Amino acid sequence: MMESRLISVFRKTKNIVNQISSNSRLSTSGVCISNEPSLLIHSKTYSSFSSNLIPASQTSIIRSLSNLGFKAFRRHYPNHKGFCRPSFRNLSTAAAASTKKKDGLRLLVTAGPRAQKLVGIWLFGSAAWVFSMVVLGGMTRLTRSGLSMTDWKFTGRLPPLTDEDWLVEFEKYKQSPEYKRVNKGMSIDDFKFIYWMEYAHRMWGRALGIMFALPFSYFLRKGYITLQLGLRLSGLFALGAGQGLIGWWMVKSGLEDPASEYAQPRVSPYRLAAHLTSAFVIYSGLFWTALSVVMPEPPAESVAWVKGAAKVKRLAFPVSILVGITAVSGAFVAGNDAGRAFNTFPKMGDTWVPEDIFNMKPLLRNFFENTSTVQESTYEMK
Repeated sequence: MMESRLISVFRKTKNIVNQISSNSRLSTSGVCISNEPSLLIHSKTYSSFSSNLIPASQTSIIRSLSNLGFKAFRRHYPNHKGFCRPSFRNLSTAAAASTKKKDGLRLLVTAGPRAQKLVGIWLFGSAAWVFSMVVLGGMTRLTRSGLSMTDWKFTGRLPPLTDEDWLVEFEKYKQSPEYKRVNKGMSIDDFKFIYWMEYAHRMWGRALGIMFALPFSYFLRKGYITLQLGLRLSGLFALGAGQGLIGWWMVKSGLEDPASEYAQPRVSPYRLAAHLTSAFVIYSGLFWTALSVVMPEPPAESVAWVKGAAKVKRLAFPVSILVGITAVSGAFVAGNDAGRAFNTFPKMGDTWVPEDIFNMKPLLRNFFENTSTVQESTYEMK
């Protein structure tokens, strides 16, 4: 019985070899033997085919014989067109795919390590530029230079270059409430100083927009940036462009006459807080995106990464919220000139808690407009 089955198997093997030799096409179990070089012959196909004829206890013997038969065919017919050889291009593609799958990183820049490095440097540089903008804005605020320019153009303009130009700008400033109530009698040289401070702050922001837009366009054209990264950066760029509008919206509030004749002109604390908050959002977004580019996020299936990220998040999230609230409260302190109301520490005057911290109605206004409450809340956070 065993011999008759072996004879039947070898007859079928002979028929398969004859079909291959005549350049015909054989399809069994979804595997094709043809003239196409991208297809492969596997001895497993025939072994699985023969397993239907022979019991499982004798399958290993037949599998060995069939393997020897296919090897003999390849040895005697190495250049036969009917026998399919592997494509090295397909192998390299498969290897690359397996490597990418093995790494499992969510890449935002897909053009290689060099492109990843270039985009990362650009984003870190942009974040540093935004940080310098915040510092320069603080210096502009401390020198009380923010209201020296009484108009605004989105595209910007050249500074005064002649004495006549300076006189024109000085006359504009003389019409502002700040000159009339705070800086009356100011010399033109003092005016030039505060004008240059505000002008530098505005032009530094416009230069940042150009520095961001040009490399962004280049990287998009080269195909370095994925759709996800492109959408994120487009949103940050739009927010940066809107930052100029928010800045002018803030300055414009300081060019209006105060409600009381004894009050000094100042910008709205709400608009100042919006201006500072949007700057922090842009900076944080750029820095976070830069880190995501140079250190791609591992897959969610990575248990070690998920556990490590969860530990960092538990600490980083509340700290970030606390820092953000403290920074925004500082904007309300500056907008209300609350720092001048109590210039002692740790006590506020002669008491720990002023009596008028909740004098305003409704109650919520005290946290944004009451100088005592605003400064008290900032003290508590610090």
